[in-house]
Amino acid sequence: MSDLPSWEDPSLGTMKRAALWLVTVVGEGEVFTKEELRQAFPGVSQVDRRMRDLRDFGWVISTNREDKSLDPVEQRFVKPGIPVWEPGKATRPRGTIAIGAGRRREVISGDGNMCRSCGITPGSVYEGTYEQAQLDIARRDVLRPDGTTKEELVTECQRCRLGARELVVDLAKVLSAVNALPVAERRALAGWAEADERVFSAAERIWGEYRSLPEESRAAVRAALGL
Repeated sequence: MSDLPSWEDPSLGTMKRAALWLVTVVGEGEVFTKEELRQAFPGVSQVDRRMRDLRDFGWVISTNREDKSLDPVEQRFVKPGIPVWEPGKATRPRGTIAIGAGRRREVISGDGNMCRSCGITPGSVYEGTYEQAQLDIARRDVLRPDGTTKEELVTECQRCRLGARELVVDLAKVLSAVNALPVAERRALAGWAEADERVFSAAERIWGEYRSLPEESRAAVRAALGL
């Protein structure tokens, strides 16, 4: 660590200093609090945001959304990414321009204020847990009809965006739901179970894909449908 610049060097930007503070003071795999971060950088505005910017450079810093063992005020420095303090390394990677609050609200509103992958709304509790859903913005590459790929923004909850721990399935609940089905629907389900697959119609498959598209792409589909 002796060859690293000092995280207290005022000539470095806040993001570089925060990265060095994580490496030399906190340590990989260790936990720190928001208050400890602010005490380390007294009088520095938006130090929390500058640290979050490190994620665009491959740094992994978990909050209690990703690591359930953490308290809300704690974060874990999981692993370092690009050494942003080195010359030429602090240029933000292409396509990772920060999303402003106004644009974020616009995307979430356009997506119906729900996760486009699972449909949950903010504040709703995930089934079988006490965890409330929070919405975030994900970047999704969309292959366009002309063969080009365009990055679009889409709303997802923290589970769909970051991945969730595997949950235990409540078989009794599933069996109870099966027994409550009307005869016709139960017969249809039996056919799917026997074949171990469900054959969706073309319209159903397209609907599933449509539901997960960013708003800009959903608008293109609606236009194609004459809506």
